[in-house]
Amino acid sequence: MINPIISIIIISITYEKLVNRLEIRQLHYFMAVCEEMHFTKAAEKIGVSQPTLSQQIRALEDELHMPLFDRIGKKIALTEAGMLLLNNATTIMDTLQNVKDSIADLRHLHGGKIRVGIMPSDLDYRITQLVIDFHHEFPKVKLMVISSIDILQQVLDSEVDIGIGVNVQPNDRLVTIPLCREEYVLTVSKKHPLANRTSIDLKELKDLPVIMYPEGYLGRDLVEETVRQQGFQLHSILETSSATSILNLVKANIGATVQPNLLIRQINDPDLQMIRIQENPPSRSMAIIYRSDRYLSQAAKAFMDRCREYFQDQGGVRVHPE
Repeated sequence: MINPIISIIIISITYEKLVNRLEIRQLHYFMAVCEEMHFTKAAEKIGVSQPTLSQQIRALEDELHMPLFDRIGKKIALTEAGMLLLNNATTIMDTLQNVKDSIADLRHLHGGKIRVGIMPSDLDYRITQLVIDFHHEFPKVKLMVISSIDILQQVLDSEVDIGIGVNVQPNDRLVTIPLCREEYVLTVSKKHPLANRTSIDLKELKDLPVIMYPEGYLGRDLVEETVRQQGFQLHSILETSSATSILNLVKANIGATVQPNLLIRQINDPDLQMIRIQENPPSRSMAIIYRSDRYLSQAAKAFMDRCREYFQDQGGVRVHPE
């Protein structure tokens, strides 16, 4: 990864006429107007008066000798020059933030804040011990773990610093660090007719009443794609977005479910029975992901290291980068 200090120098050289003559404050004001597309609302958002904001935008336009906004009555729209400036301003502001973060990291090696995105079921049942261990080792680091069914978008939108994603596809904007691959198992109540089985053929899932996530959830779609290749669909009798609800319904012997092996093993509930699916069971690959242009603190890097060790110790099949 390019050092953020070098990055800001490169951008400064590339846009020398722009950066050398413009104030960061003006770029901040300009981006606020772009976000709101309304001068008064933008002024309120950043805490300045509307005349002050308009004056700064006019000064910016005078400096560039180009209008940045088309004023159409009470509405505004970006000109071609405005769109070009917005793209470059976003890059400059992101790089400046990376520089600030890296300098702050030098002062507070074991402090700061890390935002981590992870699937809801893994947050509820999978990484509690990881969070506990990390907090004991780095008590001054504020760790924010956020559940989401769209980890990839969270990372790309910079809503989180790091994501623990599932079946992540290659993306030029991302760094992907493989963690492990884990198979799905049929999970039933101890009272279920299949509870005495240790394994089951995938085709035996046909017509079996199951409780699953709604369609569109990764865990559901992944399993559906696997059984679809065998010519059938799951017989879903109940659907809920909560892993806790699914497992409670299974324990009540309402139906079975298909969930990741290591997730069920981590829960370690004596009322649940895991049954291995033979021959091409559904599986998922887990990986750490973060934006390739994002500065990661020393604490964030330490969290990723502990994460790799944690998932390896849980017994998943370790995935090596090609």
